[in-house]
Amino acid sequence: MTDPITILDGGTGRELKRIGAPFRQPEWSALALIEAPEYVTRAHENFIRAGANIITSNSYAVVPFHIGEERFASDGLRLVDLAGKLARQAADAAPHSVKVAGSLPPVFGSYRADLFDASRVQSILSVLVQGLRPYVDHWQAETLSSIAEAQAVRTAIGNDGKPLWISFTLDDEAADPSMPRLRSGEAVADAVRAVAGLDAAAILFNCSQPEVMAAAVDTAHQTLLEIGANLQIGVYANAFPPQRKDAEANADLDEIRADLTAPGYLAFARDWVARGASIVGGCCGIGPEHIQALSVALKP
Repeated sequence: MTDPITILDGGTGRELKRIGAPFRQPEWSALALIEAPEYVTRAHENFIRAGANIITSNSYAVVPFHIGEERFASDGLRLVDLAGKLARQAADAAPHSVKVAGSLPPVFGSYRADLFDASRVQSILSVLVQGLRPYVDHWQAETLSSIAEAQAVRTAIGNDGKPLWISFTLDDEAADPSMPRLRSGEAVADAVRAVAGLDAAAILFNCSQPEVMAAAVDTAHQTLLEIGANLQIGVYANAFPPQRKDAEANADLDEIRADLTAPGYLAFARDWVARGASIVGGCCGIGPEHIQALSVALKP
């Protein structure tokens, strides 16, 4: 790898729960924004101290799926604005250079490409984009299950000059692990081609088990070479067991794998970097101790 390694933060929701923030279903990580935003600042600071180069706005759950249609209509923009402001303040106060990623989630529920509603997606995404735009350095569309979700994000942000990173979640239990697929069933190779056509700066894979990420990185690297596209590749896995095909992310509090220690996660990350990834971090259940291990081992 010739590119320097960029270290992302870890899973904000589980870090909020770990440090004692208000946390329940269905609001998930949005509850801290609503009731105790000081915890959001603490979570950002924990990942910054661990060595993260990028922290992610706590806007993932500020959608009707989590906070309800009525609250989103009345308070969604304010909460998204607060999420962006807290991340920006934490990044600007950091002792090292830290940038802010604007989290744009799958607005109809994670892992559920079948729930995507093209007729409503822009009205929801527009609130997130409006609230986050003053604060973020790049857009991070994350945990997307389908190519259609990625295309919707590009439409929502337009061409505002901020780089777009697109991150897909993978089928944890694909029939052929050597042929990685999105949770929609679409091939990763097709997703890479689509992302390249959306003028994105990076393609990433997140919120799936670490074991399925290597094949996706290999496929992305090979596909980018074939089409002559120059995108960064990134990975930030979760610490969940395999997720059922009909699972709804955050519908229940999944158990965190006891075997996925910081050294164990680092071993996976070293392999991703060797295969061509230049952006690594963590998703649900990956905490500051994991990010610190990545930072110490992988940053120059």
